[in-house]
Amino acid sequence: MTELVAADIGGTHARFALARLDGAGRVAELGDPVVLRCADHADLAAAWAAFGAALSGPLPRAAAIAVAGPVAGVAAGLAAGDELRLTNNHWVIRPAQLRAQLGLDAHVLINDFAAVAHFVAHAMTADDSGQFAPVCGPHASPDAALPAAGPITVLGPGTGLGAAVLIRAGSDWQVLPCEAGHGDFAPVDSVDDAILAHFRRKFGRVSAERVISGPGLADIRAVLAELEGGDASPIDDARLWQLALAGEDRLAAAALERFCCALGSFAGNMALAHGAGGVVIGGGLGARLAAHLPRSGFAARFVAKGRFAALLGSVPVKLITHPQPGLLGAAAAFGRTMQ
Repeated sequence: MTELVAADIGGTHARFALARLDGAGRVAELGDPVVLRCADHADLAAAWAAFGAALSGPLPRAAAIAVAGPVAGVAAGLAAGDELRLTNNHWVIRPAQLRAQLGLDAHVLINDFAAVAHFVAHAMTADDSGQFAPVCGPHASPDAALPAAGPITVLGPGTGLGAAVLIRAGSDWQVLPCEAGHGDFAPVDSVDDAILAHFRRKFGRVSAERVISGPGLADIRAVLAELEGGDASPIDDARLWQLALAGEDRLAAAALERFCCALGSFAGNMALAHGAGGVVIGGGLGARLAAHLPRSGFAARFVAKGRFAALLGSVPVKLITHPQPGLLGAAAAFGRTMQ
């Protein structure tokens, strides 16, 4: 057994857990997670120390660290002075210094949605379909399962909008990280046009992530209020999401519906771009949307691609139900890298 620390560093929270790998490098056990607010800690080293203090013994000297930002340069070998700046987090990570700072002998550093894609592959290889819930697609047919070969799009909203491509070949797989969430937001109708105009006034360039992420909901709600000829009183983001998910605020609920539609459009675009035979949704907001996506406009927007509507109608879309896919996926990535 190999013991390591699995870490999933997002824009808002840093999650840590101990993991154990079996002799084949597969994740045999994932311990209870410790979730810390990034804003409460100066950097990764400080949060790492807080996690260590929460445990009774010393931390393992191996780690799998997933971060919400591009890490492609790490694989090519970064110089000691290079920095990795997280997209929606004030922390700065210097990959060349990680082992010394965290007391490690071995580690892997990957993009957070690359880790989620490794989780998807791990669950599929273990034939654990219970880790996924259906959103849309041909659920009643024998082809409803995610494909055993070929590309699968993995994406999801949280503080940002992450994405990766999983390419399966039976029990083997490859993960291709990407930054698709930073592609341009593509409006579909007149309301989307108004949303785009609002975000453009506020930010200049409008990426998909600006709209389809946790902070985007407040601006969508403001646009809907403006279209009705009124103003939306500001609400704290956390409270706004609570109201929207519970349906306790009309405008917030309408904004959530628009959010789900935009996510459906983006997911369909990614499936076409990747030639995907399946789509899996995760992210910090993914599980919270489990009850909403199947009954929202997500499915209609997912397939609304003109001559390719029938093709996308044949693509199963699943939602991850595991509570910590990033942590388990990071540990799975370590197992494959160190084989």
